[in-house]
Amino acid sequence: MPDARRPLLVTSALPYANGPLHLGHLAGAYLPADLYVRYQRLTGRDVVYVCGSDEHGVPILLRAREEGVSPQEIVDRYHVQLRDAFAVFGISFDVYGRTSAPAHHATSQAFFLTLERAGLFRKKTERQLYDPEAGLFLADRFVRGTCPICGYPDAYGDQCENCGTSLSPRDLKEPRSALSGAAPVEKETTHWYFPLGTWQPKLESWIAEQKNWKPNVLGQIRSWFNDGLSDRAMTRDLPWGVPVPGEVEGDVEGKALYVWFDAPIGYLSATKKWAEATGDPERWRRYWTVHPDGAVPELLHFIGKDNIVFHAIIFPALLMAHNEAAGPAEPEFVLPANVPANEFLNLEGQKLSTSRGWAVWAHEAAEAFPVDTLRYALAATLPETKDNDFAWADFQTRVNNDLADVLGNFVHRTLTFAHRFFGGVVPEAGPLSDASREVLALLETATAQVGEAYEGFRFRDAVFRTIDVARTGNKYLNDAAPWHAIKADRAAAASIVHVSLQVCASLAILLEPVVPYAAERLRRMLRLEGVRPSTPGGEGQIGWADAARSLLDEGHALGAPEILFSKIEDEAVEAQRQLLERRAAEASGEATPAEPAEPGPPYAEPKQQILYDDFARLDLRVGKVIAAEPHPNADKLLRLDVDLGYETRQVLAGIRAHFTPEEMVGRHVVVVANLAPRQIRGLESRGMLLFAEDRDGRLRAVTTDGEPGGVVK
Repeated sequence: MPDARRPLLVTSALPYANGPLHLGHLAGAYLPADLYVRYQRLTGRDVVYVCGSDEHGVPILLRAREEGVSPQEIVDRYHVQLRDAFAVFGISFDVYGRTSAPAHHATSQAFFLTLERAGLFRKKTERQLYDPEAGLFLADRFVRGTCPICGYPDAYGDQCENCGTSLSPRDLKEPRSALSGAAPVEKETTHWYFPLGTWQPKLESWIAEQKNWKPNVLGQIRSWFNDGLSDRAMTRDLPWGVPVPGEVEGDVEGKALYVWFDAPIGYLSATKKWAEATGDPERWRRYWTVHPDGAVPELLHFIGKDNIVFHAIIFPALLMAHNEAAGPAEPEFVLPANVPANEFLNLEGQKLSTSRGWAVWAHEAAEAFPVDTLRYALAATLPETKDNDFAWADFQTRVNNDLADVLGNFVHRTLTFAHRFFGGVVPEAGPLSDASREVLALLETATAQVGEAYEGFRFRDAVFRTIDVARTGNKYLNDAAPWHAIKADRAAAASIVHVSLQVCASLAILLEPVVPYAAERLRRMLRLEGVRPSTPGGEGQIGWADAARSLLDEGHALGAPEILFSKIEDEAVEAQRQLLERRAAEASGEATPAEPAEPGPPYAEPKQQILYDDFARLDLRVGKVIAAEPHPNADKLLRLDVDLGYETRQVLAGIRAHFTPEEMVGRHVVVVANLAPRQIRGLESRGMLLFAEDRDGRLRAVTTDGEPGGVVK
């Protein structure tokens, strides 16, 4: 468990300022960090969250040439778009900087000079590809040609987007400059290289100490160590970037710092910008350097898996080198305490690709749906340990089942009942039943468990455990039925409403990291004031730990009930799917979605006709999955606890290749309830769930909005 007394600096990968923000970006590096930071602020932790636009490098220069404008015009346009999209989604940066800012240039150049003056670079003169018409050396992405593996005619010099093979420009057949179309020639150039291999022993010793890092991160790092680290150029021949400082000996005309040298330094320059805004320009050191008393701040980098090497090997090595070069007189930079990288988010079963038009832009999604619904669905789908898939149907199910049917229904019924029968105040608790005491005890347990999940970077687990509190509250309210109790025992009904309101108050805190706007509205309905904000600035006496106790006094006046979440209609998600198809068709040059080049898999043959009496023998019921886990003795099975309203059953389903346990919890499914029990690998299955199988073999759960136990006809 991290030391809560240590100052905490959290960074998210700098988004590249040559296009808008999409849902894959959010799921990779920004929403996870925001969930974590909002939780930490609620605990009272001293935390600063920094990010900014990455505004240098080859793609920006390419786009500028294509549009006939300056690179600065490109980054100015997208910097504003990115900043505003983050704000709409509630990503709560303390500061959002940009790498084209003069202060960032100065910070990066000073860092480079410290290493150069200590003799930690190696200058090398080599022959590189050059565009004789554009008069520029060509970085890998500036070279295009035919892929030697698959024959794709427009492969990049570093990778073929068609087959995914990593390449070098010299691998391409018929290479051409992406700037002018001219055939590149070789020409000598000199660059400053960082001897990464020299630092490998220190890096390996440091990484060996990181016992709690994700396996996917450590695996990628170790593969690089196994291959052996080599010298890496820290400069480029580019007219757009942080210029190599003129104080450096040698010809630096037209040379810029490598974008992956200056981009991580963007975290540092952004923190300096934030410190200046607070009125204490040296305050940045509290979060970046070892304190005079030996205290070590905590540095966390939230990134996607494609940036692991830069944040877990190259940038730490540069920090180590700077500490050595600066000497004992200067405070020592801290190394990352963790790099919780996520895998990739796919979209509707396909790899997300902006070039193919297969992406959902964040600003458009926020116009179509309430931001909290998108945050919740993404948080429940985060690709934490493997690639995961975002589908609009799943989005609709999560919103309708979890947010509307469970959370919103519970809150609205509780508050409405309190206003109708108890004058809009928190009624007296009175003697509590065993069920009531269990629910109040759950608040303490759940608050600790959700917090532990956040601390361990298990954000999906935190989300599921949070919504489980609402499920428990909803079930308690259903079972206790104060609308019946009020007729015979007003005191008992008062106790039920009292306990339910305390659950609502705890949820108003526990929900804050995930659905902050809804949590704020819930607090307004409850008139729960004094809660510590999860955004920068502000004060409050009530924090995360207080969600474990009863927060509303007897007689506390409540606000007016509101609808917390509305259901997402079929037409709304269908419009999003059609938009995806149109964009993909436009990107491929088709006026309408292209027909498959070859027929798809055949449909399953229709089965023999049956009589109605045959169908009527089936007892199909709505069931709600309340728990799910892998079968301990079968790789293909999930063990599910399904609430049928009148009882809970154990059902085994061979769906492990298609669904994670977390993806099943909360779904309202269709169950064959009169199927004879069956022993499967040591466990009894009492029923069967219905799934639709697409022609490609993919399973989709048959779901419904009906209540558990409802008969499906």
